[in-house]
Amino acid sequence: MRASTTHLYLLRRTPFFTGLSTEQLRYVIGHSREWEAQAATVVAGSADEADDVWILLDGGWQVQYEGRSYPSGHASPGKWYSPRQLDGDCVLLTTEHSYVMKIARADFDAMIEEGFAFKKHLDAGIAYYRSIRAGTAAQ
Repeated sequence: MRASTTHLYLLRRTPFFTGLSTEQLRYVIGHSREWEAQAATVVAGSADEADDVWILLDGGWQVQYEGRSYPSGHASPGKWYSPRQLDGDCVLLTTEHSYVMKIARADFDAMIEEGFAFKKHLDAGIAYYRSIRAGTAAQ
């Protein structure tokens, strides 16, 4: 992956962040790292020791879990990922040229504590990852 610059005007249009104020968006930019990734790039996986949060800004990715693949776009419930969501062997990789954002768990937790409007996205993602664990998610 190659480091990329996060632009406020683009972040404001990214589904995960549309509920944030300009001040909150600036905080996100200051406490995250954006990456550009080509197709088939491994972004994260269950082997990662850190429990960072990854958000798909643009493009597509998929979770490979227990031999199955679950693709998501930037407006899908699976538009964010954290290793704590899935037990066992799991890999997150891009399916096309994409932009992804990494937020350290401590910074993400601080954003939630401050009331950043992530709840609907987190709830949808938690339900989605629960369905993957149960084997009922669409592939």
